Amino acid sequence: MTRALQSDPDLWPRRLPDWLARAPSDAPESAGLYAGAALALLDVARSNPSLPQAAWRARLSLTAAAHTVSLSGRPEREAALRDILCLLRPGEQPGPAGDIALAWHRASARPVSEASLQRVFPGLGAPQLALWRKAAAGDPVAQAAHIIEAVLTDAPRDHLPALILADAALARALGWTHLIALLGAHLPRRDLTLRGDDLRLACYKALLRATGDALSLATDLTRRAAQLHAVAPKLRSKQADRGVDMVLSRDAIAPSALTVLMSDRAARRFCDRLVDLGALRELTGRDAFRLYGL
Repeated sequence: MTRALQSDPDLWPRRLPDWLARAPSDAPESAGLYAGAALALLDVARSNPSLPQAAWRARLSLTAAAHTVSLSGRPEREAALRDILCLLRPGEQPGPAGDIALAWHRASARPVSEASLQRVFPGLGAPQLALWRKAAAGDPVAQAAHIIEAVLTDAPRDHLPALILADAALARALGWTHLIALLGAHLPRRDLTLRGDDLRLACYKALLRATGDALSLATDLTRRAAQLHAVAPKLRSKQADRGVDMVLSRDAIAPSALTVLMSDRAARRFCDRLVDLGALRELTGRDAFRLYGL
């Protein structure tokens, strides 16, 4: 079955099957089984060569960042966080919500490792790093739940490191090179107060929701990326191919980011032309400081 999926892009799982999406999951054993099945489907989709993986991970991380910001009691949502990530100038301070968004972005952009986590959290303490080192065996979800419990027991408001370390541990246990924000976007505040088996059950349930959303997003972005590749030959810019690669590498892009390849005017024309061709969307609805993405 795996070979068939790998050889035919049309057979990639595009969503959770109904029996899995609606599966009862109040018992830990059945919840673990369903979550494992969902993660297996996500693993297949993640390997799809047509999926713009960097953009996919970035958009999932933006959702996780918005959720983590809400846990901190702040009002910023995805649109505001996207502005910070795309429009922040060198030397400017991102603010508390921006720090959260930048941490999730950096965590998903680099391959998972202790060194990359230290770059995400320069002040990460030895006890938390020790948790990361030790949580390297057993059930992947149990590893993630253990990290959440240990971090939040010591520091109940440290949602950001708890969730990033948990998703990083999950990725490592599943053999993924990069963190994919799953638990970080789908564990509500009430579940983060749970401990032991109750927390593990909450993680299983959250992963069912998370994998369903991640599969749907992967399907949408794969379709949009195919459209972008299809219309790229119609672009007149000499740097069109490199510009398309930049678009595919992130959740959203400001035309100013493309000025390393072309003039400011050409960059704005490049983005607007792709919108006209149905390959990009303008994400802000504004007349100025526009952002574009799949």
